[in-house]
Parts: sequence; C-alpha cells; structure tokens
Amino acid sequence: MTADPDLDALDAFDDLGEEGTLGGVSAVGSLTIATLIDGPVASTTPDATLYEVAALLTAGDIGALVVDDGRDGEEVATAVITERDVIRALAALADPAEVRVHSVASTDLVWCDASATVAKVAELMSERFLRHVLVEDDGELVGIISARDLLGVYAASEDLGD
Repeated sequence: MTADPDLDALDAFDDLGEEGTLGGVSAVGSLTIATLIDGPVASTTPDATLYEVAALLTAGDIGALVVDDGRDGEEVATAVITERDVIRALAALADPAEVRVHSVASTDLVWCDASATVAKVAELMSERFLRHVLVEDDGELVGIISARDLLGVYAASEDLGD
C-alpha cells in the first residue's frame, strides 16, 4: 500500500468534469482497486508469534498481514491475520510470545481482481462485513485493500467537492 493511497488515487480526477463523475457514476466509485495498491504485500509465516505480528503491523502502519506458508518458494496466501485477531487473542489472555499465527489467522480468504472498481469492492465489503480483501492480478497476489483505504478515498473525494 502507498503511504497515502487516497491522494494517489485522486490523481485520476485530473481528466474528469467539474461534477466529478464519469457517466453519472461517482468518480471515486469508478476508480479501479489497482489505483489504490502499491508496493509489496506485507506477510508473515504461520509459525510467527503474536509479538512478531504486532511488531510487523506497527512498523508497517498496516492492519493486516498475509500468511504465507513458504511452500514451493512461491508467495501463496493461505490466511490473513489482522489487528483484530491479535486483540481477540490478547483479550482471551493468550500469551503473545507463545500463540502462533496459524492458531488465530483467518483462512476464509476473500479476493477481488485489481480491475474491480472501488464501488464494487466497497459493496462486497459492506455486504459481507469485511475489513480486508486480497487483491489479485492475473492470478497473483498484488495487495490487500482495507475498509480504511476505501473510506480514505471516499473522504478525500468529499473534501474535493465530489
């Protein structure tokens, strides 16, 4: 993810009319998810501890990590661990030095294509009560989009009068 995906995505507004729409659709909603992702996907292993996960999340200023089992030398998402997963484990009085990612990470992965629109992914997240969706392009993991990312883009468009 970029440090400020909402600002990067708003560069797409340069060619829009004053109303900020494309054929009657909100300009923000018609942006592709690809415009919001940048850089490598942060990941961890199934055997990492919650301490290690918390350090990675904090260092990256991110809310989720892809869990990659490292098999076959290829990056393959097998699960996702989020801030919420860590908090839930701690609330259950789990020892963060002993609890491993594989015991608390979600394996129910939801994906979208990088060409999907912000509006479609926002709708998917809303309907399924999701906070994170994995993004793929040609079958390869290219990013994670969060509800916070989408909120930032929509809020930034409001600041511009969209």
